[in-house]
Amino acid sequence: MQPEIFVEVLSEALFLVIKLVAAIIVPSLIVGLIVAIFQAATSINEQTLSFLPRLVVTLLALIYGAHWITQKLTDYFHQMVEIIPQIAG
Repeated sequence: MQPEIFVEVLSEALFLVIKLVAAIIVPSLIVGLIVAIFQAATSINEQTLSFLPRLVVTLLALIYGAHWITQKLTDYFHQMVEIIPQIAG
């Protein structure tokens, strides 16, 4: 067993998590920024105006990105299964 394999597996896992989370969070952050600018420009301090668009965008990102997220997780799982002989032997 070589420690380099474990470091590589861990770094790939962390990078995959960052990519998957960013695909969901970044659209929500952009919409939140746009709504915050709109609220600051119009002096509207309604809480639902800030919350609902971000919720809708997050749900849409999950709906449209679900196939891609599932595919990335499946590919990573298959890669981990292929690495098992290297780790065990």
